[in-house]
Amino acid sequence: MTLDIDRLRAETPGTRNRIHLNNAGAALMPAPVYEAVKDHFDLELAIGGYEAHARARAAFERTYDAIAELINCDRREIALVENATVGWQMAFHGMQFEPGDRILTAEAEYAANVIAYLQVAKQTGVKIDFVPSDESGQMDVAALDSMIDDRVKLISVTHVPTNGGLINPAVEIGRIARKHDIPYLLDACQSVGQIPVDVAKIGCDMLSVTGRKYLRGPRGTGFLFVRSDFMDKLEPPFLDMHGAEWTSMDGYEMRPDTRRFENWEFNVSGVIGLGVAVDYLLDLGIEETSARLCELAATAREKLAQVPGISVRDIGARKGGIVTFDHASKSAEEIKAHLATHNINVSVTGLSSTRFDLEKRGIEAMVRASFHYYNTEEEIDRLIEMLNEL
Repeated sequence: MTLDIDRLRAETPGTRNRIHLNNAGAALMPAPVYEAVKDHFDLELAIGGYEAHARARAAFERTYDAIAELINCDRREIALVENATVGWQMAFHGMQFEPGDRILTAEAEYAANVIAYLQVAKQTGVKIDFVPSDESGQMDVAALDSMIDDRVKLISVTHVPTNGGLINPAVEIGRIARKHDIPYLLDACQSVGQIPVDVAKIGCDMLSVTGRKYLRGPRGTGFLFVRSDFMDKLEPPFLDMHGAEWTSMDGYEMRPDTRRFENWEFNVSGVIGLGVAVDYLLDLGIEETSARLCELAATAREKLAQVPGISVRDIGARKGGIVTFDHASKSAEEIKAHLATHNINVSVTGLSSTRFDLEKRGIEAMVRASFHYYNTEEEIDRLIEMLNEL
């Protein structure tokens, strides 16, 4: 299908007065998502929270089915959580590590994940090894394969890092994980909704996602995928009466599905909004939306490279919708502030986000412009115009 950009922008009120290039932070919600969230809040106001949840049960449950359709899994392999970090932490801390175990990860790994690795290393004595990048900047899969031994207990990788444009080779990493029968955790916080993601093709055992980024869902939503035949190898870091049933005075029984990683309380309106957002994307087609946003980013890279003083800092054999750059004399924060005065949203990414990668490249901070399918070529030209003012 051909995307009707005028219609999509009309359904995205945030595009009317602002150029939003911070989609890797939080994308603009489409009107149907906002209306779904608002309608449920109105229902809670009118009849009460529990009663509203009961009445909206079908819409709530649809979210599991929509997500399962999008990433190609069974609905019983999905847990709805507050955000990608919660999902990722539930999976990671569900692993059982011992002294001498090894965790293999990427050089461009996100700070939140690395901090968790460091915490577990401090607690248990595991060793964290960063797999070298190849000449393009992505994880070197041959190096990964050569680093495998019987002490490796987890391969954990960020699919699309927070900066640099990079898309790590998730499928190739999955083949190596399967060959050696090593658990594989994929942080897909910025890939699901941006590019097609098929957990069966990737071969990951666990995958975490947020709702607010490329899925265009509400903040405070996310999900965790755990492959059904891997689920019993994890021990949820905490359980409550939603994830398990108290079956005797000294016993309990966990749920038979991935919802054992959920807890009792939900932002029901947010979950419903997330389901509407996923259905909105399914109706458009992830292949079409991904192709457009990646093309916009590629165009931006070409035009940015022609701006005096600007250096594009993207890496990777395959690049997505995130574009990073810096300036010879202006700081990233100064550029962000300058663009904000002209109603252009970008963000700043720096050492604290991907320290290993940026220290290696000698970069302290970059401007991040992240594109979505509702952005336009005219918006790119406006960005370039404002940067030329520098």
